Amino acid sequence: MTSRSFQVVIDCKDPPRMCAFWAPALGYVIAPPPEGFVSWDEYWRDVGLPAEYLGVGPDRLMDPAGRGPPIWFQVVDEPKTTKNRLHFDLSVGGGRAVPLSVRKERIEAEAERLVHLGAARIEAYSEDGVDHYAVGMRDPEGNEFDIN
Repeated sequence: MTSRSFQVVIDCKDPPRMCAFWAPALGYVIAPPPEGFVSWDEYWRDVGLPAEYLGVGPDRLMDPAGRGPPIWFQVVDEPKTTKNRLHFDLSVGGGRAVPLSVRKERIEAEAERLVHLGAARIEAYSEDGVDHYAVGMRDPEGNEFDIN
């Protein structure tokens, strides 16, 4: 069986802006260019991409611990128009072993931190008698994600 890997690709208008938001949101860092290249532009020139595809700036992230998949923010012309079919769930509450009141405080603190990074809050998801709390958010380009 062959080894398999993958990256998450997110279409967007402004990759550096998305990197600036998602790197601290996920605890990721800007991915360095492949070995032997000073920049991603140098690498893509070597691949043969035309000049109009170069000069985007930071457009990919990596997990410095090597646990999560790399993320590439791919430039597209069209804006986001409908609800995501895939989204991130950022788990910061600590799980059900942690009291709901503590999880709620942690989730709210993370939501506030991400608002300061450029996210927008959509709504909180909670229901009496249900041991769950989450906050729906949008990243700087309107992509939905949840904090729980």
